[in-house]
Amino acid sequence: MPLVTTKEMFKKSMKEGYAIGAFNVNNMEIIQAIMDAAAESKSPVILQASSSAIKYARINYLMKMVEAAIEEHPEVPVAIHLDHGPDFETAKMCIDAGFTSVMIDASKYDFEKNVEITKKVVDYAHMKGVVVEAELGTLAGVEDEVNVSDDDARYTNPEQAKEFVEKTGCDSLAIAIGTSHGAYKFKGEAKLRFDILAKVKELIPNTPIVLHGASTVIPELVEMCNKYGGDIPGAKGVPDEILNKASKSGVSKINVDTDLRLAMTAGIRKVFVEEPNAFDPRKYLSPARELIKETVKHKMIDVFGSSNKI
Repeated sequence: MPLVTTKEMFKKSMKEGYAIGAFNVNNMEIIQAIMDAAAESKSPVILQASSSAIKYARINYLMKMVEAAIEEHPEVPVAIHLDHGPDFETAKMCIDAGFTSVMIDASKYDFEKNVEITKKVVDYAHMKGVVVEAELGTLAGVEDEVNVSDDDARYTNPEQAKEFVEKTGCDSLAIAIGTSHGAYKFKGEAKLRFDILAKVKELIPNTPIVLHGASTVIPELVEMCNKYGGDIPGAKGVPDEILNKASKSGVSKINVDTDLRLAMTAGIRKVFVEEPNAFDPRKYLSPARELIKETVKHKMIDVFGSSNKI
């Protein structure tokens, strides 16, 4: 199966009440793990890369690895997506390189400027058969290019969301309902504004909704990292049960990044502590890859409900 856009994926997810995981990638092992998990759980999947990940992996290498992934698992519907595209030029580069979906994140600007930039990307992308995700509202936290203080974070206004979609023609919309980027999402009890989500869905029922900053920051992975020499105190993400509720409440796409990084780091740390003479990358990357695969399968089967959908 060739690469697909998210259009049909989201149409099916909205009809049947589940979410599709969008997993950030930047090397071969992560891509292999995600694709193996998708094949084993029979789930559609979105592979996504930020502009910094693209700089690291280099876009041609990245696209060739994705090409290999779909050749190895032709039964899995796969979209390749730009995560948090910072400007038109980055989005255009990815579209021209073969991405089937791009995000333009102009949420740091005022409403009219956000509309203007998003519309420019939408016009070019749709001309090339590519779909566009945009963002309205601002999530706090630090991750890759995203660095937003708590004071600058703001919830999405549902009425503005409707106006924004109508003016830009974007295909999906990332909204801010309380999630945040990075491994330190909550200082107290984790809580999302499901009332805002419900109102957004009421006003734009046919627009797929996206949650960013929604890694669980799986406690077992944090504990494993710390056990083998890490120092990640107090990391706290969005609990699986809340993400499961979001998946059933109209969210079509949930981004996962931190959990994959934790899984890779924990797997590598464990090998280095238990086998200090290990120096072959295959020796420490193989267990890390397996841990990522199991993490992704858990998300697809137990949290997002996307297993057995292909």
